Amino acid sequence: MSGVALQRLWLIGCGNMAGAMLSRWIDSGRIAAGAVDVVNRNDRALPGGVRQARTLPDGPPPDAIMLGMKPQQIDEIVAQYGDAIARAPMLISILAGVEEATLAERFPGPAIVRAMPNLPVALGKGVVVLHARAAPPPVKESVAALMAPLGLVEWTDDEASYGALGTLEGCGPAFLFRFIDALAKGGEALGIPGDQAARLALATVEGAAAMATGADATPATLADRVASPGGSTREGLNVLDRDEALVMLLTETLAAARKRGEEMAAEARR
Repeated sequence: MSGVALQRLWLIGCGNMAGAMLSRWIDSGRIAAGAVDVVNRNDRALPGGVRQARTLPDGPPPDAIMLGMKPQQIDEIVAQYGDAIARAPMLISILAGVEEATLAERFPGPAIVRAMPNLPVALGKGVVVLHARAAPPPVKESVAALMAPLGLVEWTDDEASYGALGTLEGCGPAFLFRFIDALAKGGEALGIPGDQAARLALATVEGAAAMATGADATPATLADRVASPGGSTREGLNVLDRDEALVMLLTETLAAARKRGEEMAAEARR
């Protein structure tokens, strides 16, 4: 297999994350809707032209199969589709916590690539972390090309680092959504009507993120540039910076999420 765009794809499980990836691939023209077959327990809203069924189609294997079901369903999928998956040249897994060795044991045959996306991939503004210790370079090139329309694509050779990277970018959107909500609630505490506070918080975060993306300085430096000495912004930052309160909170948050990921990996090995 050369590192070229994939022509046919099977998705085993297509929930929120796999569905977001699929929609973006089709919208970007990376893959044609008619070239995709999805296996789901129940029908879901999918892009027009995508075939959806309760079992994999007959015939030759596709260029790649992607596992998008819940990690705890892995043994069920082995029993149902193990033989078909073994005939495919490439297996992409977005199963949180299921390590490459576990996948290789359950699905011998295809080259394996782990992928950890986050939900903004639906907009082409996501992050996808990739890991593949044993896959040959052409497979890695093909997967990287497939993931390119989703946003920033990062590789890591260290599976332990993959877990940490996946925690940061995979869980990060949820934590940022909480921050936006908290910023709005803080505005309400100042007397701003709830709906207006929500609009202001969301637009403020959107604009700040866009500014940080295009800046030639780190976010920490940008924060200091906004905060005039003795001004109101500086007083607010003093609260967040005191005893590194915000850093400590997010460090604890990420550590809890990573710990759960490690627990899920241990459960999948059994």
